[in-house]
This record gives sequence, C-alpha cells and structure tokens, in this order.
Amino acid sequence: MHETGSESVQPHQVRIHIDQSPYHASSPTTGEALYRLGQVAEGLVLFREVRGDEEDQPIANGPEPFHLQEDDHFHTGPKRVKEVQIFVNGTAKMTTGPMISFDQLVALAFNPIPSGPNILFTISYEDGPRENREGSLKEGQSVHIKKEMIFNVTTTDKS
Repeated sequence: MHETGSESVQPHQVRIHIDQSPYHASSPTTGEALYRLGQVAEGLVLFREVRGDEEDQPIANGPEPFHLQEDDHFHTGPKRVKEVQIFVNGTAKMTTGPMISFDQLVALAFNPIPSGPNILFTISYEDGPRENREGSLKEGQSVHIKKEMIFNVTTTDKS
C-alpha cells in the first residue's frame, strides 16, 4: 500500500484507490497532491468515479481544497473534449469548452468575417457561468462558457 509521505496512517487519512492501486491520503487534500500521489502522467486527467448514470468527475490539477471519502476510486484517462451548445446572434452553435475567445466568437458569428481598417466588433453575453454571468468581451479576451450561454456579436463600420 502507498503512503503520502509518512510511515503510518493518520486518523484524518482515508484509503483511496487510483487506477486500482490503494493509497492513503489526507482529507481534505488538493488535486495537485492527488496527481502527485497517483503519479499521473503528463497529458492525462484524473477522474473520480461516480455511481449511476453520471459521468466520472474530472479532478483539476490545482491547489483548490478537495474532500476525500473512504474508498473513493479514481482513474486516469485522456482529457475528454466535450462540445457545448451556445447561441451566437440567436443561432445555435457547437463549440468546445471550457472557454471561448473573442476571435472564436467573431468566426462563429460571421462567414465570411467582415474585414477592413474601419471594422469593429462588439460582443456582449448573458446566461454565463458564475465566473462571468454577463458582460462584454474585448479583443484578446476569453470567457468561460456553459450550455446555452447567449452571445451577441455585432460589427460596426466606422467609415
């Protein structure tokens, strides 16, 4: 059995399983610590197994606190690319998350993309995730997206 730096299991530690190997880890911990503990290879993602019809939960490799339960099971796998439906100028569009850029939204809104020295684009959004529920997007910026988020992309010719 693997240990997390100490020789004995502490009372606040729990037994978990990563890729079917048992480990002991402190709870709460971080995603970063779980990736180190499971020696997750570069390019792979750690998933917490869930019961029922829900998809296994991806674990972020970061410093955020993460609560473990006795006998939690985790597995590694390739990062899943999930398409999300958003609305751009009232039309449903599919994109991959978790973020979308100003340039990607302009490309989704216009085909062909208007060009010229006097062309300006304005983007506003609503019904976004808690990170950015509503607002405007400037050139070079990106926002988090969620299913059925609404974007309005307009163009202005200043000539």
